[in-house]
Amino acid sequence: MTTNELFDTGIINAIKDVLLMRKETLAVGESVTSGLLQSAFSQAEDAMKFFQGGLTAYNLGQKYRHLNIEPIHALSCNCVSDKVASGMALNSCLLFNSDWGLGITGFASPVPESGNEVFAWYAIAYRNELVLRKKIEAAKGEPLEVQLFYVRHLLQDLNDHLKTRSGG
Repeated sequence: MTTNELFDTGIINAIKDVLLMRKETLAVGESVTSGLLQSAFSQAEDAMKFFQGGLTAYNLGQKYRHLNIEPIHALSCNCVSDKVASGMALNSCLLFNSDWGLGITGFASPVPESGNEVFAWYAIAYRNELVLRKKIEAAKGEPLEVQLFYVRHLLQDLNDHLKTRSGG
């Protein structure tokens, strides 16, 4: 499987181009995508010039410890909500000292805790302010395909947002 079959390298490089032009950086806090967002950004040419890094935190303890997620709320929703995704995005900015932060949490396969649904919440933060929060629903399928669907969707929304903010 080629990189472009996994990730849309055109979108990744478009994101990179805007961030480099603006001299801005990006970091990721992810759960449901299991490091795939970090892998996607690492595929960009000159990734080291804009991608600060990321953290994959799979459970409440790690989300609390590393991304400062409020534990009582997170426990009440199995760590999947707009508030958790927002905290992951905002705290990624702080943890990695980056301009942009992405946070995503959700379910890649149906489980009782998700009401047997497959969905994720993600958030985009810019300089410690939320600029987008969104719920995305996926068709049931193989977990990797669902995770890649989430990654592609989030990358497209980030790219669209960057185009809007940069006027083009």
